[in-house]
Amino acid sequence: MITPAQRLDTVQEYYFSVKLREVAQLNAEGKDIISLAIGSPDMPPSRETINTLCQEAQRPEAHGYQPTRGIAELRQGMAQFYQRWFGVALSAETEIQPLIGSKEGILHITLAFANPGDIVLVPNPGYPTYTSLSRLLGCEVMYYDLDAENDWQPDFEQLEQMPLERVKILWTCYPHMPTGAAAQRTTFERLVAFAQKHDILVVNDNPYGLILNEEHLSLLQVDGAKDCCIELNSMSKSHNMPGWRVGMLATNAEFVKWILKVKSNIDSGTFRPLQLAAAKAYTNDDAWHREANFQTYAERRAIAEEIMQALGCTYDAKAVGMFLWGKIPDTCASGEALADEVLHKARTFISPGFIFGSAGERYIRLSLCQKSEKMRQALERIKAAF
Repeated sequence: MITPAQRLDTVQEYYFSVKLREVAQLNAEGKDIISLAIGSPDMPPSRETINTLCQEAQRPEAHGYQPTRGIAELRQGMAQFYQRWFGVALSAETEIQPLIGSKEGILHITLAFANPGDIVLVPNPGYPTYTSLSRLLGCEVMYYDLDAENDWQPDFEQLEQMPLERVKILWTCYPHMPTGAAAQRTTFERLVAFAQKHDILVVNDNPYGLILNEEHLSLLQVDGAKDCCIELNSMSKSHNMPGWRVGMLATNAEFVKWILKVKSNIDSGTFRPLQLAAAKAYTNDDAWHREANFQTYAERRAIAEEIMQALGCTYDAKAVGMFLWGKIPDTCASGEALADEVLHKARTFISPGFIFGSAGERYIRLSLCQKSEKMRQALERIKAAF
């Protein structure tokens, strides 16, 4: 009898994978569900990006295997991106590793730095993949709590009281997902000091830094961060390229070598025209970024705030990124119960906060990755139902 690997017992099918089947069934029944649940940008990349992809794909020599470390043009584009937006100088030759999206980076970093039985620190609430991939690879997950009273920043006194002897990696994500808490320079400074004190690798996942955000902060802006930290970034959110699967990590040259040792045994590079098009996308001008990452989302954010108000939820008006995180009223049993009620009464799909950890039990999350007209339609449905 063929049986699955025991590691599958450590994870469950991803919430959205399960829920989207339910939504598909409701749509098949003619319910016309509006999705405000998933952070997949609905806008296209820049025209120049698409044109570059099409032009380069016409070249007969463009279709072979590519270097796992990425082509020079893409690595240079990534280095220029960090210098332009964060003021961080990176060597395109030695301090950058292109990735097939940040999720691949989480896998490769864990494989390169943590052994089975080692402990990783994961924020609660936080991106579920930090937990699931760690468990699949045999690591023990220990959560550190975030809360609204502390602006969803780490409680360093709590961290210092944890048993840290077997901790290899601390995962963090600022600007924060799902709460939208902005990055803070003091938090980054304390994270670097924590990493240095305890010989723990700190990894900041930074895909939301340009969205509804005027202050562009990076963990690597802190002196000494490259020696003990890694930062992930992605083109999925800030360049409207989620399906392209292009991300990056930045750190010191030695860490890049260790990660490349893993990655080179797993994949065989990325399609060259796609890499050249991604490099072109990094040159998008300020006007493109202002419209795509600020003006469009600001309009949608205003509608999302009205939806939260219609549901009796409270939210942080200072939050950044492409989601709005709302605390449900005391009269609601849970965020999951409210999300299910909204789905079936108002035919609108929203995310319950529990999927991001126990600290999200009494929260919901709205995505801004939906056209304004559809968001207004969802608002009217919710007002009528609630």
